[in-house]
Amino acid sequence: MDFAGAYTPDHLKFLLEGFLVTLKVAGIAIVLSFIIGGLIGTIRYAKIPILSQILAILVELIRNVPLLLIIFFTFFALPEVGIKLTPTMAAIIALTIFESAMLSEVIRSGLNSIHNGQIEAGRSSGLSYIQTLWHIVLPQALRRMVPPIVSQFISLLKDTSLAVVISLSELMHNGGVIYAQPGGDKFIMPIFILIAGMYFVVNYALSIIARRLELKTT
Repeated sequence: MDFAGAYTPDHLKFLLEGFLVTLKVAGIAIVLSFIIGGLIGTIRYAKIPILSQILAILVELIRNVPLLLIIFFTFFALPEVGIKLTPTMAAIIALTIFESAMLSEVIRSGLNSIHNGQIEAGRSSGLSYIQTLWHIVLPQALRRMVPPIVSQFISLLKDTSLAVVISLSELMHNGGVIYAQPGGDKFIMPIFILIAGMYFVVNYALSIIARRLELKTT
């Protein structure tokens, strides 16, 4: 193992560039999947006729399909129907689709965990169904949703590494480029250790934020 050769300024810069791509893709996918997943979860909780059933089928379909297959579909299959995406866009769309389905179940379960008496109390006080949902049910449910939602965000960040299969220049891809060069076999272990450390720092920070949010909402 050649740590000195692996951790040259050029290699570290190249890894950092890949990590910034990882954070960018994950950040955009997190925001989009939270919005879309929240809407889907709320619609399914409200049991809107027909629409809820259609969304339930789509969610179950996506949740039971490997994320890698969705990535392949967005990058390799969509061009067959005239939709050509860059690796970055394909990764963001695939991650958003998959995580929206996962988060929708977290949000729906959180809303279902609130006793129906809360809704009845809100309606009896003159609030509409939407107002009751927004002012009474959702704030209580969010307290219970924080840990699983952040857990999904951490999983999403790690899942960006799967986009290496479509040559997205993220952290794992750039690490592979470094140890694939001539004589780079001595860099494999040092590079993997550094990559693991970079993932750990960000994910551990997210875990700390989740714990603090949980304490503030209790």
